[in-house]
Amino acid sequence: MIQPGPFFGRSVSVVDDLSLDEQWYLYTKTAQIKTTILQGGDLEAYRLGDKDLSVYLIFLEDSTRTKESFRNAALFHQATVSDFDAARSSVNKNESLIDTLKMLVGYSRRSIFVIRSKVEGVCRALEASIGDYCQVAGISPPSFINAGDGRHEHPSQEFLDEFSFLEHRGWKRDSLHIVLTGDLYFGRTVHSKADGLRVFHKVRVDLVAPPELGLPEFYHHKMLEAGFEVRLFTSIDNYLAQDDVADVWYFTRLQLERMGDDVLDKVSRLKHAVTVRTDHLDKLPALCKFFHPLPQNRIAPTIPDFVTPLSLNGWDEQSRNGYFTRITLIGMLSGVLGHDYLGPLSRHQLPADDFVQEVQVKPRAKSDGHKTGIKPVDDGIVIDHIGAGRQVDQVWKLLDKIRRNLQLDYLSSHGVFASVTSDVVKGLISIPDLPDLGFKKIKKLAALSPGCTLNIVRGKQVMRKYRLHMPPRIYNFAEISCRNENCISHPGQHEGVNAEFVRRGDGFVCRYCERPHTYDDIWTD
Repeated sequence: MIQPGPFFGRSVSVVDDLSLDEQWYLYTKTAQIKTTILQGGDLEAYRLGDKDLSVYLIFLEDSTRTKESFRNAALFHQATVSDFDAARSSVNKNESLIDTLKMLVGYSRRSIFVIRSKVEGVCRALEASIGDYCQVAGISPPSFINAGDGRHEHPSQEFLDEFSFLEHRGWKRDSLHIVLTGDLYFGRTVHSKADGLRVFHKVRVDLVAPPELGLPEFYHHKMLEAGFEVRLFTSIDNYLAQDDVADVWYFTRLQLERMGDDVLDKVSRLKHAVTVRTDHLDKLPALCKFFHPLPQNRIAPTIPDFVTPLSLNGWDEQSRNGYFTRITLIGMLSGVLGHDYLGPLSRHQLPADDFVQEVQVKPRAKSDGHKTGIKPVDDGIVIDHIGAGRQVDQVWKLLDKIRRNLQLDYLSSHGVFASVTSDVVKGLISIPDLPDLGFKKIKKLAALSPGCTLNIVRGKQVMRKYRLHMPPRIYNFAEISCRNENCISHPGQHEGVNAEFVRRGDGFVCRYCERPHTYDDIWTD
């Protein structure tokens, strides 16, 4: 048996699960496969030909193009395709999706699950939980492909989009100037472009949408972090009133089913702002192409029928490219493709728990009177600099939160004081006869009050001193929760997925749905 390729067993939950080098490999390999298919060439080098591979199509939301292109791509590889009927499954009887997949994963020697869901972060959670289960059970771990999760991402659509852009540009990667218009708020295919467009070396993005349909700030910020030049316009009319017009346009439909009543009341105006009219055509640059992930709203399409026969139509070929790119993606994850990949392999590792810093203990003469209300400890611990710099009432609330969440139910003392060396207010907790907190409580303390210090006192002397920094990730605490009700880790989903947050910039993002949170947002209490 031939050794599987380097992508064997990988999952694709978000675009960034494949590095730029790996994405480029996917695009060039897709070009080879597409050419070979269209020319009637020999396809055996690209085909897995293994009926022991089961490809499960688990579509908990309606889909035609994505589902059928994945079905036919799996059949190209001669895999066994199982169409999961959600309406008649145990999931519809309130069984968790994780439990259902634990059952299915044991039925084949190797499985790939293609999942579309309204719940966000599903594939990331399944990759972890089912992977752990398979390791214990001695089952080959499956691959998971996100076929669209809520308004989060749609990576395989992004791959076929980027392939279509590259094909249109004659495989030139030097630059891309693109318009993103339509429903940028709910349009997950647009969200995926914050990472996917990085395959081009220089990217200019024009966001054309009314404020109600604007790109979420998180993805706008990601584009800026990636070095994209980003401009904002409120309508196509507004955009075409200036001279610097892009030659690649990407439309999305208005996702009325996801909108609230306050936005639905404005639908007519919103549609008008992002719909093409005949008087727009003479303002477009030469060789301009329109792309759309489809489907369009047949009653009120953002690209009306009169555009379909024009050379502007790039979406028909784009839709066709879904079949070719998904052949490649399944081929990579099943191990038949990738042996000729020469670049580095992407390894997404969670950051280490490096948040405890031991600092030098400086000898300090004791003052005649210790802080009022605080009894010095002969042996025990002192937590100092709690909430330093906050308002007095905020520090008191933080002291209470620390004592409750760390279960510091001991004879002890605590209070809020001005620093000896400055007017900065801080909190302090003094606990006698407690030798240590233990790693889990230290981590929780660091997460609750980054910047505080933990002092270990023996014989009235501070023997060791630790400064606690904000952890790079916060997890395994009952007191944290993602605020996104559609996230797989939200308690309302009842999937038993523990919340987890990874530090990004000044805040945190949920590991599963990538929704940004402030530090205070992640705590339920």
